[in-house]
Amino acid sequence: MVDERFHEFERLRSWFEKVPESSHKLALLSAFDRRGLIEFANLLVECDYQIISTGGTASELRSAGIEVVDVAEVTGAPELMGGRVKTLHPTIHGGLLGLRDDEGHVREMAEHGIRNIDVVVNNLYPFVETVRNRNASLSDALENIDIGGPAMTRAAAKNHPHVVIVVDPDDYERVGAMIRSGEVSQPERRRLAAKAFQHVAAYDTAVASYLRDGLTATDDGLQDLLPDEVTFGYSLVARPRYGENPHQKAGIYSYPGESGGVVNAEQLHGIDMSYLNYFDADAAWSVASAFADFGEHAAVVVKHANPCGLAVRGNQADAWEAARDGDPVSAFGGIVAFSECLNAETAERMKGLLLDVVIAPDYDDDALEILRARRRTRVLRVDRHHPPKLEVRSASGGALVQEPDSLTDDVYENFDVVTDRAPTEREQADLMFAWRACRFVKSNAIVLVNDQALVGMGAGQPNRVTSVSLSARVAGDASEGSVMASDAFFPFADGIEAAADAGVTAVVQPGGSVNDQAVIDAANALGLAMVFTGRRHFYH
Repeated sequence: MVDERFHEFERLRSWFEKVPESSHKLALLSAFDRRGLIEFANLLVECDYQIISTGGTASELRSAGIEVVDVAEVTGAPELMGGRVKTLHPTIHGGLLGLRDDEGHVREMAEHGIRNIDVVVNNLYPFVETVRNRNASLSDALENIDIGGPAMTRAAAKNHPHVVIVVDPDDYERVGAMIRSGEVSQPERRRLAAKAFQHVAAYDTAVASYLRDGLTATDDGLQDLLPDEVTFGYSLVARPRYGENPHQKAGIYSYPGESGGVVNAEQLHGIDMSYLNYFDADAAWSVASAFADFGEHAAVVVKHANPCGLAVRGNQADAWEAARDGDPVSAFGGIVAFSECLNAETAERMKGLLLDVVIAPDYDDDALEILRARRRTRVLRVDRHHPPKLEVRSASGGALVQEPDSLTDDVYENFDVVTDRAPTEREQADLMFAWRACRFVKSNAIVLVNDQALVGMGAGQPNRVTSVSLSARVAGDASEGSVMASDAFFPFADGIEAAADAGVTAVVQPGGSVNDQAVIDAANALGLAMVFTGRRHFYH
């Protein structure tokens, strides 16, 4: 027993010798993201802080000539299990959690040789970066789940009236200036603490999402698509000037581990993206991606989040012109997306029409040069993205969460012909195109398609027959010989009759109305072919 106390005394004496009397302030630095860390550590040293650190952070600081005390010297315990256990120790967490104005805490800290830690710099293992690599194994993912870091960060944030916690290198300059002045204000400490808890929450969310996404329906029923508790750890990627309107603030956020999609796009040219540019660009890119396997080249024009032009052709420039001609009035100032690398011929044919955003997975050099002649048009290069597991919409008091709508091939391949006349081969191809297209039009959705091109669209109307009339009005002469898709069933025959008057020859709809037979009878009387899908595609 005496030997144990002697060794403990020697350890504490050694530790106190590492921290001179003039250095009454301690800073614990352990960060994976070390941008600006050397400069911040030097500032701390200049302001009379002694640096405690561990692992790679300590090595990097020493290489820069900064004196560092290892965490192992403070705790008297070596790093264990390959570094898995190092900061989880009473000497560290006591220094973080001890209340400076509590006599009991102060007495206990003195008895156990625990010193106050006043500043903590910490950010976590690169879990998101690890699992972003789709070849990463479960073992790789587990090894990059930080344990000590979140515990240390949470402890410092819990005690933020006494401990400054910094998780973001972008805060070094602001916090450093306050430290130089002699005091980090309580509002600033609280802001940093909130940021720290959010940092850990986003990290844990990414881990939970990864583990949940790895389950399948066959894992003993373990799959929980909609758990009792769910968080979404988005990270800010852009701040547009405002939201939908100038009086609304807005932010653009990326989902952890996602490198594709519009919010992560590379802007190659043009003025800054607005909130609505992102919104409409996402709509356009979603349609172009959905038609990437439908033909050699797909082109889509979007206005107010609805596709007003869409076509598939063997030649990209032809696809563009067919999409534009679907509604040339609405195409002015529209958002345009392509399923394949944009070539110079297409870029050349796009001249003369004002476009807000152009989106493609890549661009030929010549095409990019042509597009850069447009002063304002934003040009985005977007990587394919993995569809989200859940869709989230805010609602008063909470959120609405659902599984995304899917476009399964079996629905298209097994249309149920319910009329006396079956669709012709040409009608069948256009019906498949139309059914896929109506999925992206706001309900009540009606689309008219002719020769693999959208020629008319009615969206967001309170009744379906009005959407039919709007589609026919937009299509004009192109409605003659077209096919029609409806995202939900026709409750009455009036929609079918209006379509036939416009020249529609075939219809695809989900079916399921109590009046289905009356609608079928009307189609037969008008000589239309009609198929049921058994699946609805509402999109609000």
